[in-house]
Amino acid sequence: MKKLNPLTVAALTFLSLSVIAAPKPNVILIVCDDLNDYVEPFGGHPQVKTPNMKRLAESGVSFKQAHCTVPICNPSRASFLTGLYPHTSQCYGFDNWDGYEVLKNSRTIMDHFRQNGYYALGTGKLMHSRGEKEWNEFGYAADYGPFAYNGEKTAAHPWIRSPFRDDFGAVDGSFGPLFKLTDEKSPVTGKPFTWRTGNWKKQRELRYESDQDRDPTGDELSGAWAVEHLKEFAQKPGGKPFFMGVGFLRPHTPLIVPQEYFDRFPLESIELPLIKENDADDTFKKTITSDKDDRSGDRGTKIYDSLIASYGGDRELALKKFIQAYLACVASVDDQIGMILDAVDNSVLKKNTMIILTSDHGWGMGEKDYLYKNSLWQESTRVPLVIRAPGVSKTGEATDVPVSLVDLYPTLIDLCGLPSNTVKNDKGRPLDGHSLKPLLENPMSGKWDGPDAALTALYKWADYYDPAEQSYSLRFKDWRYIRYSNGKEELYHTAQDPKEWTNLALSPEYASQLATFREKLMIRIPKSKPRPAPAKNSGEAWKDAYFKKNPAADANKDGTLTWPEYQIHKKALDAKQKDNKK
Repeated sequence: MKKLNPLTVAALTFLSLSVIAAPKPNVILIVCDDLNDYVEPFGGHPQVKTPNMKRLAESGVSFKQAHCTVPICNPSRASFLTGLYPHTSQCYGFDNWDGYEVLKNSRTIMDHFRQNGYYALGTGKLMHSRGEKEWNEFGYAADYGPFAYNGEKTAAHPWIRSPFRDDFGAVDGSFGPLFKLTDEKSPVTGKPFTWRTGNWKKQRELRYESDQDRDPTGDELSGAWAVEHLKEFAQKPGGKPFFMGVGFLRPHTPLIVPQEYFDRFPLESIELPLIKENDADDTFKKTITSDKDDRSGDRGTKIYDSLIASYGGDRELALKKFIQAYLACVASVDDQIGMILDAVDNSVLKKNTMIILTSDHGWGMGEKDYLYKNSLWQESTRVPLVIRAPGVSKTGEATDVPVSLVDLYPTLIDLCGLPSNTVKNDKGRPLDGHSLKPLLENPMSGKWDGPDAALTALYKWADYYDPAEQSYSLRFKDWRYIRYSNGKEELYHTAQDPKEWTNLALSPEYASQLATFREKLMIRIPKSKPRPAPAKNSGEAWKDAYFKKNPAADANKDGTLTWPEYQIHKKALDAKQKDNKK
């Protein structure tokens, strides 16, 4: 074997040591709440103003068909921050995420980074709850305010009309600008309104005299906290790499931000999305939310109907009011993102700090007579996703390959060179997603190791979730296939019908295509996991005993007694027994 020149050996040794000593990249994960495609690079609304999100997109890669794994807050965050699908963890709803055996025995992304030499710090709404312990340092708790306070409890914005304010209250029934409260009194209590902010555990008064003389909002506190820490990191280069999570609440309801943001979008100029009349007629979401096979049980349609009723049936005015508030809230978050970008780009952090921007799910704006999240249509499942990874990602490019938020975790450990084993023990599960790194390096190629469709599950309240019995959507590049828990289906040729107006599942000519997609879905989701026998003296065991004594309590005759059925039957039974005693 030919001997190497001593100088060559020295050079190779130096290069080897340089590679070994190369610092790990920093990571900033920015998560907005309920943010749909109303972001400039994503084309959701022509009047949106997000110059800072646009600036980030122009310096990284935009994923134009990124989708959540379940379109509602808690299970979505539990999924992408652990890298596990709901069908893996069985977390489809609002139970504490760390109460699920699989999730509590699998590491969250922040904990995995912390265990592998990173300083993990977060602020705002990241996990839906109970996530602070996953970080080395945590700033501000999730703050859903500002709220109006009517002297007795939080309430809808003082300008909101009935029935919307009464139907949906302080959160989903509330939007409008912050303003100085003087003579405004609650129509319910007759007491003066004040502003409050905080969450369900703790609230405080929010002082507001004017946009220039007021207390900061929760998002502004989290934004300032992030900037302060970034400046500190920039002044001390060479320390531990950091993983920072910043969770902004807006544009989650209540859509209340300072007046200056509403002023950017004059009401009379607001454009409505293109909505097909009676578009919901060939859809089936309503069949799993109402026993009557109508609109009455679906929250998204109820919000839509109630909002329009509050403006005397004037659909155009009602939607303009709501969309104005949504655009204002998106603009308010964009300002906070701009300050974070400035703190990075104007410092030594720029060359070695990744920035990821996304949301937990989208939001419908009246399409299909639906104003909410938690549907399997494009407006709810699609999320903005931008990744800027210095030295890896292309600049200002985009890909339309369908990807999932569950892919974020494996992407970041791939980019940062961390171990792929994220389980705590054999009760945990390995990551479900795939690294997006090939699409960052070559967005236009469309080549990566992930599946050809993004999988999304639907939330519907239950006290036990059998993965095989849930509703799902597959979003392919050119198609969307939906199968509801009752077997009803929807099929959209999105390449020709991007707004998903025509359900082709009702056309016999697409039977073969439908069968193909149905088979693809069945391959992706696990077989049934029936509920284990309830422990003695548990609530389930007690309910089962009640069912045996009162089989008529099973109102829909499906052989299973749910808690709502029990409550209705028990209330009627108690009333009957009370009458008999008279």
